[in-house]
Amino acid sequence: MSNTTQTSGPSANDATAETAQQAPAAKLPGVHYPGPRGFRITSMPGGIYFALFGLLLVAALTGNLPDTMIAGFAVTIIFGGLLIWIGNLFPVVRDYGLPTILCTFVPATMLFLGLIPENAVTVVQNFVDGHGFLDFFVVTIIAGCILGMPRALLLKAGPRFAVPVVGCLVATFGLVGLLGAVTGFGFLEGILFIAAPIMAGGLGLGAVPMSEMYAARTGGTSEAFMGDLISAVVMANVVCILIAGIYNGLTKRGTQLFVGFNGHGQLLRVKGKSEDLTMPPAKDVSSFISLGKGLVIAGCLFVLGQLIGAYLPALHPYAWTIIAAAAIKIFGLFPKELEEASSEWGDMISSTMVPALLVGVSITFINIEEVLASLSNPMFIVLTVATVIIATLTSGLLGWLVKFHFVEAAITPGLCMADTGGSGDVSVLSAANRMHLMPFAALTNRVGGALVLFLTSLLVPLLAG
Repeated sequence: MSNTTQTSGPSANDATAETAQQAPAAKLPGVHYPGPRGFRITSMPGGIYFALFGLLLVAALTGNLPDTMIAGFAVTIIFGGLLIWIGNLFPVVRDYGLPTILCTFVPATMLFLGLIPENAVTVVQNFVDGHGFLDFFVVTIIAGCILGMPRALLLKAGPRFAVPVVGCLVATFGLVGLLGAVTGFGFLEGILFIAAPIMAGGLGLGAVPMSEMYAARTGGTSEAFMGDLISAVVMANVVCILIAGIYNGLTKRGTQLFVGFNGHGQLLRVKGKSEDLTMPPAKDVSSFISLGKGLVIAGCLFVLGQLIGAYLPALHPYAWTIIAAAAIKIFGLFPKELEEASSEWGDMISSTMVPALLVGVSITFINIEEVLASLSNPMFIVLTVATVIIATLTSGLLGWLVKFHFVEAAITPGLCMADTGGSGDVSVLSAANRMHLMPFAALTNRVGGALVLFLTSLLVPLLAG
């Protein structure tokens, strides 16, 4: 038996048949990468794939799909692989995130229409939320990206990152408030009901606590505010994914609209040794032992983040995990072999599990009814779309001024502050084909989310009772 396994491959939305034809024959493409080896879905022969799909469908329809982690892996990987394959059938639009969009919204739509067996829904929801697959994925990406990142990049990017984060928040709140006042929606209402929940980077620091604050101020109930707040967040997440896909389409062929526009996935554009300021190329193979070490390190960093967060709850455990991983990297606490193991494990998971995660998140967290309900108010839509556009453009501009590449800064912190947090970050970065920016994305919507909640608490007393 070989002691190596494939750990990298193009992201789902970058998988095109044209590129696959250029791959050396000895190097097998990634799991969701169409290649020259005949009709395949998730890198399996089509006939075998559909036999496995049929097996899972029969088990779900008869109520015999086990409610376990391994069954959750099977269902989400098989379903996600099919949607990725369908999305990649359409030239041009696939470069703008169609495979990611299908994985994100088709399962939720099918759930709304009652087309997914209840047994499968329960298995997937428990897999993502109960068994912690979302934590598994995000922490793995965080650990792999930070520990595999050049030390100089962390030191140079960190202090600069505060400029687009803070500037983006201030500009978005101010401009959306003014737009709300001009259109009759209301200055304060535009900020508190549209900009604030969107820019909080998720529901945990956004719609949920904000609805409680608004209810306490007005004497109403949190349920009265929750629907509108969540609708804004969900709709903004859709817009974020679409814009991320547009960025990917614009930059896919190396387009440079101006100096510093496209970093090809690299955040910084400052001078320095190239090997210190760029991400090292992902390896094509890794030993089984190395992958095992990477899994252990990611798990221990997750536990450390949870432990610190229990005693210092001012920051989310993800933020503490990021800080811990950055400290290990900056102070050189791990030998190179462990840093590489974490990076290789992260590469493997990001290469194979993105479609599975998107399907799981769609079934577990996205409510199509709320998305549809928000479409009934045109001004609500205008302000929501304007919030995302203002956030991404101001973030890109401010990032460019402090020597970030415009597109990368527009994506994170810009789009990643306006999506739904951890799951939204995965969708946005996947659509933009920049999954390795996950550490900055997670830092954005955790630290930035806390800042948004603080600013919102200062504005709530102005809300009429």
